[in-house]
Amino acid sequence: MKGESERGAAAVEFAILLPLLLMLVLGVIEFGRAYNTQLTLTNAARDGVRVMAIGNNPTAAATAVQTAAASISTTIPASAVTVSPTVCSTGVQVTVTVNYTLSSITGIAGPFAMTGKGVMLCGG
Repeated sequence: MKGESERGAAAVEFAILLPLLLMLVLGVIEFGRAYNTQLTLTNAARDGVRVMAIGNNPTAAATAVQTAAASISTTIPASAVTVSPTVCSTGVQVTVTVNYTLSSITGIAGPFAMTGKGVMLCGG
C-alpha cells in the first residue's frame, strides 16, 4: 500500500510542475525565435545600407533588405524599409531601417514589433 501512495504523490507533484516546465520551454522557443529574427533584421539592414552607400539606389537597397530577410518572411514589403537620406552624397551617413512584426507561435505573448538598423558613410 505504501508504494501506491508514493506513486500518487509523484503524479501530483508532476501535475503541479508540468505547466511551469511547459511555460519555460515555450518561453525559450519564443525568445530564440525573437533573437534570431532580430539578428536577421540587423544583417538585412546592413546589406541594404551597403548597397545604398555604394550604388546610391534606394530601390536596390530595399530589394537587398527583402532578399536578406527572406529567411524570416518572404512578405516584407518595400514600405517596411526606410532609407534616409534617399540620395547618397560622399561623406554623408545613410541609414536603412527595416520594421517587422513577429507573431507569436504560442499565443502567450506578442506580437513583437522589431527593428533592424544599418548605418554607413556614402561613397563606399
